[in-house]
Amino acid sequence: MEGFDVVKSQYIKEMIAKGMREDGRGMFDFRKIVITPGVIKHAEGSAQVDLGATRVLAGVKLQVEEPMKDTPNDGNMMVSAELLPLAHAEFESGPPSPESIELARVVDRGIRAAECVDMPGLFIEEGKVWSVFIDLYVLNYNGNLFDASTIAAMSALATARMPKFEDGKAIYEERTKPLSLKNHIVSTTFGKVEGALLLDTNIHEENAATARLTIANDGKLIRAMQKGLGGSLSQAEIESLVDVSLSKYAEVKSSIDNLMQ
Repeated sequence: MEGFDVVKSQYIKEMIAKGMREDGRGMFDFRKIVITPGVIKHAEGSAQVDLGATRVLAGVKLQVEEPMKDTPNDGNMMVSAELLPLAHAEFESGPPSPESIELARVVDRGIRAAECVDMPGLFIEEGKVWSVFIDLYVLNYNGNLFDASTIAAMSALATARMPKFEDGKAIYEERTKPLSLKNHIVSTTFGKVEGALLLDTNIHEENAATARLTIANDGKLIRAMQKGLGGSLSQAEIESLVDVSLSKYAEVKSSIDNLMQ
């Protein structure tokens, strides 16, 4: 298998050097995005996202908890990610891997930095707030988990409904009020292969890449960035990728907006 990966990476590099991609896409084209909402019955919000052959499931749960001491009037939010063994041969069961921790943190950082969730709106009463748990499950890995997971998380949040709170407890059988969102984030991840910059790399392109950059934006501002792999990116390259990232906002957000129609 390792020999196959080496040969495949060399083939990918040769194609990129000729200005072509394996699947015929342009350098800054996303693979097809398919969003299936409401796939987890007992979650407050959920969505499965297929980005090409990469598949991520996101679920949103809400629980009544105590607020953080430094934000007594705000709700809480936590993102977790699990790379299921069925998704790829190299994923193993057990404690969270460095890759799953990084994935959760990158998704969390974009949502938190853009203030997507109305945290003050999660306040219930003194000492009680709603905690929002966003759980990500990678079902199939074929490259670019960061963007697929961000789309899944935002789709689950966009379709989430608040449980009723009455007489000091949550009534999960009654969900009518939408979760209040103040902003929307889009993630764009680029790989550098043979000096060329590519958006939404598949697994073979990722294996051939020397550098990776994830940019999260809300259509107006860059909210978070994450550099990966050991290669470098010049200032000019980063500035050009920022422009591409902002230009892709409407395209990705429209896929999620369609869920609400």
